[in-house]
Amino acid sequence: MQYYNSECQKSHKATRKRNSFVGDGPQQVSYGGRKYLWGNIPAIDVLQLVANEGEASGEKLRLLFADFDASADCIIHVWYSAFLRKSDLDILQQRIRPLIEEVCHKLTGKSTDKLLAKTWTYGQRSVRLVLQKSAWDALLAFTDKPKDLTMEQARTLRTTLAEDRMDFRNRHLWFQTPSHRVAMVRFREDGLLLPFGASQVDFQQPNPTMFQDAESWPMKDDADPLHGWFSKEVQETSNGPASDDIYGKLFVHTQALLFVFLGRLPGLQASFQLFQMDASDVPGHLEAGSYTRIEVSNISDTGYLGIHRTLGCMVPLLQSPTVNRHATVITLVMNAVEENLTDLERFSGMIPGGATWMRTLRYLSLTNRQLEPKDPVIFKILAAQDCLANHGVVFSRFPLMFKLSEAPRIVGAAMKDEHTVIEKWPFRLKLQPGQPGAQAEFNRLVGGGVPSKEFCLEWKRV
Repeated sequence: MQYYNSECQKSHKATRKRNSFVGDGPQQVSYGGRKYLWGNIPAIDVLQLVANEGEASGEKLRLLFADFDASADCIIHVWYSAFLRKSDLDILQQRIRPLIEEVCHKLTGKSTDKLLAKTWTYGQRSVRLVLQKSAWDALLAFTDKPKDLTMEQARTLRTTLAEDRMDFRNRHLWFQTPSHRVAMVRFREDGLLLPFGASQVDFQQPNPTMFQDAESWPMKDDADPLHGWFSKEVQETSNGPASDDIYGKLFVHTQALLFVFLGRLPGLQASFQLFQMDASDVPGHLEAGSYTRIEVSNISDTGYLGIHRTLGCMVPLLQSPTVNRHATVITLVMNAVEENLTDLERFSGMIPGGATWMRTLRYLSLTNRQLEPKDPVIFKILAAQDCLANHGVVFSRFPLMFKLSEAPRIVGAAMKDEHTVIEKWPFRLKLQPGQPGAQAEFNRLVGGGVPSKEFCLEWKRV
């Protein structure tokens, strides 16, 4: 804004600088569907061979889960980019679609809930897919966008920068470094997972795996591919001179992992089995006592199967201790801490002089700062509470509430005293205030979109 002189600028300052970060405007609204296609919890290494069977182990490992350059890049863009290159779409339509069409033709005239399994074998590697007829038909549709959907219409459907969500976005951007803010806004604008400044000219096809409905976008407007990866690993990825290009780092990090996977695949005897059914029905389709690791995501939360039903379904599939003493079921508990906090525990971090408050002061520069009711730094203080509060007391109530030392034994399971696959609190701060790297670790966690209230439990057969 241009002013005639300094006096004119000073007279306008009171109006121009009015705080509008928090106001009494309309309530927050949201856009998009409720699907989490990119995940909202970082991926974990469920093998951890060094701490379990050992890197030199020659035994078969069975896991149960909830040209290289061209293949890896295509996979990345099908996963994360709203728009594809013609070469990516050709792979979907010319190499993947015919495989699915063959199955759909066999199911013509069958009932929609008819289950059909199909196995594709390539040398020592195979993929087995078990779906209902309706799902096979839907899978076929994922290889082509809705008819008449133009690029302009697709961009309109992908609502990520709505005006009435500006306050929500700004609160999130407030936790980021300036360079990360630029990268995040660019990703919301373009919808392409690419290094910053990379050419976008070839991305002219709506991604059919995301644009299945000509009237809606399947994900929430704040969906972010960064939420599916550990921020420390992404930020430590070398991306050449563009050291602050966070989405470029994610592209390189994912590409490197895919290169390693695709490079090892030809020498492996690997079999992938994918099922479309309720988790409680899966055991009826798998061999009991045959799995090395079983990772069940958060179906053990009380809002889903719950811990007891989850163990009852999954533990019988696990290898016995006489076969493999390292065989493990991994349960992620996302909501137990939040659901069982007392009011005192929930707000204890705001008590001046309390343990959490004193730790907060060591990470945030609040010395001699007079906080006003609408000061944006309050949002950082509130976010810091989740990262810095000790939820161990809440966790200690969890095993007692669900009798975890007794009830699992009914299905032949026991909680592992020592974790060998993943830490009990994988998203908690590891460093203490003042240690080298502690501030950077805190900044990553606060700005990363993953709360630190989740914990994991490991189980074995007994």
